[in-house]
Amino acid sequence: MEILKQVLGIDVAQKELVVTLGRMNEDLSIDLYSHKVFRNTNSGIVSMIKWVKKLTISEVPVSYVMEATGVYHQKLAYYLDENLFEVSIVMPNKISNYMRTLENKTITDKSCSAAIAQFGLERKLERWQRPDPLYKTLQQLTRERDQIVTERVMVKNMLHAEETEAESNSSSVKRLKARIKFLSKQENEIKQEIENYIKNHADLKRDIERICTIPGVGQLTAVIVLAETNGL
Repeated sequence: MEILKQVLGIDVAQKELVVTLGRMNEDLSIDLYSHKVFRNTNSGIVSMIKWVKKLTISEVPVSYVMEATGVYHQKLAYYLDENLFEVSIVMPNKISNYMRTLENKTITDKSCSAAIAQFGLERKLERWQRPDPLYKTLQQLTRERDQIVTERVMVKNMLHAEETEAESNSSSVKRLKARIKFLSKQENEIKQEIENYIKNHADLKRDIERICTIPGVGQLTAVIVLAETNGL
């Protein structure tokens, strides 16, 4: 029976890659026929590719489909892209919603990789394109700022709780205030770095100015949108 499509579904974790190989036949039936676990390292990725090559046919390209998992999927995606493999990255909510439609309700790393493989076989997915270095830098800066702001809110809540106590500890209050001051300083440094980055890239500055013509959209929001969408 002729094979129309081949997909490797990959559930990516910090230290391992849980994968499922699947294929779509000419009668549109789907086979999920092999599972394996590899280390999420360069050597593990090379072993995975060799394993895939042994179990697939060369006449039909294999699409490597994975879920966006923070930063853990990036090493794999970059490696596959550099070596000219077909890569698709799917947002987690799409996979979660898809899994609810399946008969198997047990969620494990293996069942997730199988669901990703089946999703890739049933859908026409866009090929992933690595981020432009321009927007990748902005993404790193805006995400770092977001983490700092989140941490500062947490420390401010701790300070409020400490100051509200019947007998607050003056040393603790002093340290908490110092942490807030330090985090604010770091946020300002990042904002200045973003500002300098924009000034040094005329096209980026023009795009941000255009987005800021939308009512209620400021520069930081525009930068985040461009960073997270690879320049739209």
